[in-house]
Amino acid sequence: MTDLDISHVLDDWVYEPGKAMVRKIIGKHDRELIQMRIDLGVLQMHAVGRPDGQRPHDMESLLDFHIEKLESHINEFDGDDSKYKLSEEECVALQQEAIQYHHRYICFFQLEAYEDVIQDADRNLDAIEMVEQYGPSDQMSWTLRQLSPQLLLMRTRAVSAISLNGENYDQAITDVQDGIEALQAFLKDHMPQEAADQNGELIALKHWLEEVSDSRPMSKREKLEKELSEAVQKEDYERAAEVRDAIKCLSAAD
Repeated sequence: MTDLDISHVLDDWVYEPGKAMVRKIIGKHDRELIQMRIDLGVLQMHAVGRPDGQRPHDMESLLDFHIEKLESHINEFDGDDSKYKLSEEECVALQQEAIQYHHRYICFFQLEAYEDVIQDADRNLDAIEMVEQYGPSDQMSWTLRQLSPQLLLMRTRAVSAISLNGENYDQAITDVQDGIEALQAFLKDHMPQEAADQNGELIALKHWLEEVSDSRPMSKREKLEKELSEAVQKEDYERAAEVRDAIKCLSAAD
């Protein structure tokens, strides 16, 4: 059945190793679809709703289904959720669903759809919490929890990118610092300190913090202080004195 052969699609979109190749297209029935080029073909997902386009139990996702079940249970038992449990099979299904969203928010980031990154990342945080609280074992929750470092990295990058796009540099720095703190807290709880310090996502966020900090325009005072430091290093004391006077005048004006 040659009509099922997608070679023409792959030939028109050649895979480049090491490069994140993502695009958004309009599919049948005017649905937005996201495609990621991988070495063996194309990974395609829906841009809205569950990435595979399914509606389990006629809900947007399995997580939504279980949240509704949990809320019904809590209402039935006067706010008590202690007897609500997820089976091993339900946890596995939630994990598989979370992987779909994990792939999609990585694609959204490449498309610079930062609000969508945050939405899918927050949704996976809710899935992790659901399995952690109501799953049958720590091992079940850990399988899903292992997504956390990359999730926190991508979410932090997205949040700070929104701040940078709005030229809110101080907020962007705070965004990254908050993300680093959240990731460090996770690593502290789940691995030895030495391994935590070498975590790739943590290192990436620290580098990103440096880039964001460097991108912030310097104030007049900061420019003068930098100029003063350079003048002192060059032993240009006459220029250093002039810059000190300028800083004093600036302080007096404040």
